[in-house]
Amino acid sequence: MLRLYHLGLVGVIMVRLPRLENYELEGKRVIVRGDLDIPEGDFARLEKSKKTYDYLLEQKAKIIVIGHRGRPGGGVDAKLSLAPIAKNLQSTLGKPVSFVHDTTGGDAQTAVNNLNPGGILMLENLRFDSRESFDPAQDAGAEEFSRRLASFGGFYVNECFSTSHRAHASFVGIPKFLPHAAGIRFEKEVKKLGKVLNNPRKPVVVILGGAKEDKINYIEPFTKIADKILVGGRLPEYIESSKFKVQSSKLVVADLIPDKEDITVNSIEQFEEEIRNTGTVVVSGPLGKFEDENHRQGTERVFNAVVNSGAYKVAGGGDTEAAISDLSIVEGFDWISVGGGAMLEFFANGTLPGIEALG
Repeated sequence: MLRLYHLGLVGVIMVRLPRLENYELEGKRVIVRGDLDIPEGDFARLEKSKKTYDYLLEQKAKIIVIGHRGRPGGGVDAKLSLAPIAKNLQSTLGKPVSFVHDTTGGDAQTAVNNLNPGGILMLENLRFDSRESFDPAQDAGAEEFSRRLASFGGFYVNECFSTSHRAHASFVGIPKFLPHAAGIRFEKEVKKLGKVLNNPRKPVVVILGGAKEDKINYIEPFTKIADKILVGGRLPEYIESSKFKVQSSKLVVADLIPDKEDITVNSIEQFEEEIRNTGTVVVSGPLGKFEDENHRQGTERVFNAVVNSGAYKVAGGGDTEAAISDLSIVEGFDWISVGGGAMLEFFANGTLPGIEALG
């Protein structure tokens, strides 16, 4: 069992995650909540989940993969079908993956019934059904949707950390009806990110950047876990124009260059100084428009300062990962999370709905 200690406003709590490798699943129908919200031809997240699928294949389980793609709003959108992702998974695993354009109906039931040991079936986008996007504890339709999905299997695995901050049917509903465990990658996410909350090396520095305005909402909860919060990207502009009220000596807000697409040299130097002797660093978002050679200085210098520090280093989010990859410094991080929003929610709250459902 994995132990995670949550350092929050109400004290210390402990979450125990059941480990997939502790279960013998030969011949059982196993529902895997996969991380499938990816473009066609993008294999990175599937590769990161491969150990979970390989373990289930070794066990000769009957694997039923479920997940979502995009935000179809509860209706069918052919452009967001999981059919091409089934082909991606087949290429990743080197094993046939069958697909059915159904989630809980008769076609899905028939396909599940026809699964053989070691077989893999992927169901259609769960969000084509509006009931998926609700909390079963609050919505009877979502509860019934969870129950129906659970009826297809004898065991449930959550291998989608990136969306586990959503209290949706496939995350918090299905585990109520089936024995369950965390996927191998999922468990590692919680363990690696948990080091930031559980007795971290001090001081702790959080770098918040990017272009999403709602990130400023994380500043206040982060004052509970961080010694310094370095704010760049477009966030300084949002702070200046909003009713932002957080006052803390821990907060270091960058100045932006005139076109607001990067932080100033003075701010870069200030960030580098804060990072130099830190013990733990969390990176969420680039410091400017790094894709543009003329606006990548802040991201390049600050990210390199992180990599060159002796700190425990974690990062997360699509733009963050893209910047890290573009700068060829992936190996300099101890962990790069598959989830941007999920990582932030995890640090802010010490847990996620998808984690709690496995407890």
